[in-house]
Amino acid sequence: MRKLLLTLLLVLASTELCPAQKRLVLVDQDGSGPGGSNQMAMLALLQAPQVEVLGITMVTGNAWRDEETLHTLRMLELTGHANIPVSRGAVFPLVRTEQETRLSETLNGKVAWLGAWGQGQTMLVETPGGVTPVTPEHLQAHGPYETGPMPEGMPKLKAIDEDAAHFLIRQVRAHPHQVAIYAAGPMTNIALAISIDPEFAALTKGIVLMGGSLNPETDDPEFATSPRHEFNFWLDPEAARIVLRADWPRVDVTTVDVSIKAPFTQKMLDEIAKAPTPTAKYIAAWSQDRYYLWDELAACAWLDPSLITKEKLVYMDVDVSHGPSYGDTLTWTEKFKPATGVRLVHAQVDLDLPRFQHMFVELMTGAGANEGVR
Repeated sequence: MRKLLLTLLLVLASTELCPAQKRLVLVDQDGSGPGGSNQMAMLALLQAPQVEVLGITMVTGNAWRDEETLHTLRMLELTGHANIPVSRGAVFPLVRTEQETRLSETLNGKVAWLGAWGQGQTMLVETPGGVTPVTPEHLQAHGPYETGPMPEGMPKLKAIDEDAAHFLIRQVRAHPHQVAIYAAGPMTNIALAISIDPEFAALTKGIVLMGGSLNPETDDPEFATSPRHEFNFWLDPEAARIVLRADWPRVDVTTVDVSIKAPFTQKMLDEIAKAPTPTAKYIAAWSQDRYYLWDELAACAWLDPSLITKEKLVYMDVDVSHGPSYGDTLTWTEKFKPATGVRLVHAQVDLDLPRFQHMFVELMTGAGANEGVR
């Protein structure tokens, strides 16, 4: 009996000394800024107390890689997360080029959102009937290695020397079967990691993607007439295809269908702005624009999968035909899927909006997992 009691005491002491292990995640993001959806999505993971962010890798998407890197480094400084390594990744998609895209627009019609190649719709206007997308008169565009003004100030932090693909591989190899990949931009870096290390995907716990579109119910002109179009898949279709066909233990996809049901509202911003924490102050200063909480929802749904109230299990791929539908989302049921190695994904299509909004505000106003580390 005495030996049993001693064993129990040792187990309890061990539990106290070794609390539950944190969930590990690698963040791959197109970190345009300051503020905005990309930065707030990273903050959702950085602020989560049960999560350890092993690093952030940057890829051209909504903006060019180098300016995204500066905005992300400065965000980490201002919010107390300066201990997180940032690695620079791909500047250009694997195949698609800006010149090819400009030429195809003359034949196939204009694209609503060009990201680094010319921006597009950047905010929503709140009305009694909902939210309305607004396109600015003057679209922003500049070269890949130019960096625009940094209203939030230049960072003192520097990116690490290791490139994104090798950083991702090294971290996954160091923590086999323990790391989730969160990819909320074009998937060029992830595709390169898979191409370098064929076991990369299988050694993770799975991947969370913000991307793809099935049949969103919306009047938003970006999707109403092109329901299978989504920017992250569209900018680098070949990379998306490589990623979707890799040997992941699980693939979760936050689609346009669910993202457009979660706008960033003035009420949410007002609640966040009341908090005195560094993260809340950063958002109050730099996240004034309205748009959908694309990447934030993908992050929060990984933190708490019960936020998603409806999903579709579909086989998903991307059109790489270089025709009018180049980059569009392709899906099939089990009965109709092609014999080409397509994979089953969990495509999210609906959510518990009040719970998500509450969770997001709580994350942005809380002290956070690493806040205060300089």
